[in-house]
Amino acid sequence: MSLSPYAPIIGLFALAAAFSLFSVGAARFAGPRRYNKAKLEAYECGIEPSPQPVGGGRFPIKFYLTAMLFIVFDIEIIFLYPWAVTFDALPIFGFVEMVLFIVAVFVAYAYVWRRGGLDWD
Repeated sequence: MSLSPYAPIIGLFALAAAFSLFSVGAARFAGPRRYNKAKLEAYECGIEPSPQPVGGGRFPIKFYLTAMLFIVFDIEIIFLYPWAVTFDALPIFGFVEMVLFIVAVFVAYAYVWRRGGLDWD
């Protein structure tokens, strides 16, 4: 049994592991060490956490709109790439289906835009 077909994959994993270990080690030695009270708390982003009401707080709608916007454009790219690759082999039905898909994506985009999901203030 020969491992030659798996050699590039194993090499890629070894290269990824070496790069990640090097990056973490280099950041530990080269990175700034400016600790303060907020950074040493469990909330790790460096911003003082605001008090939450008992039972948890509500997430703002912009959180969900941003997530929905990401999903809309992510799914669009996933579907547009194979369609573009096989465009010559598709009849008019493929074109009509893609136009309908883009219209559906545009409706979702317009909804997010109307709800203020693109305002970053």
